[in-house]
Amino acid sequence: MKTLILYSTREGQTREIATRLGTELQALGRESDVLNLHGCDDIPWGEYDLVVIGASIHYGHFNRSVNQFIAKYQQQLNKVPSAFFSVNLVARKPEKSTPETNAYTRKFLENSPWHPSYCAVFAGALRYPRYGWLDKLMIRLIMKMTDGETDTSKEVVYTDWQQVSQFAAEIAKLTRNVRA
Repeated sequence: MKTLILYSTREGQTREIATRLGTELQALGRESDVLNLHGCDDIPWGEYDLVVIGASIHYGHFNRSVNQFIAKYQQQLNKVPSAFFSVNLVARKPEKSTPETNAYTRKFLENSPWHPSYCAVFAGALRYPRYGWLDKLMIRLIMKMTDGETDTSKEVVYTDWQQVSQFAAEIAKLTRNVRA
């Protein structure tokens, strides 16, 4: 059996985290498939004994298709051990970096028909040079209001890769606990 890691990303950091999770899980002896959630319709659910979904926040919201995917496959998702991780810039602040303290993640979990066994929140990346002028302007304004980086020539990765490794170790235990 193996792990299915699905991700929804806008600028690529969630994909990078999902890929790192797959690598970490393989190092722990778990085979993993890492797939973009968008357009995943023919999933062979029976091949997986663990499912992980990661999604990023963009202007305060997850991509609508994340909720649609979960609504469509809630039965399959709730049958196996599963995990969820959220990626957002708010999580760069320690007091907003857990599922309980991160408003986006907490609200998502409260309203979701899916009940993941384990959850985490990771800080994302700020990539000003890659943004269009409107996104650059809006994100700079948001960052200014929240005491963040405002130099639009910079790219800053806030993701704590050690936290990602710890998450991988925790979710790898989920299937061992089920088998025991």
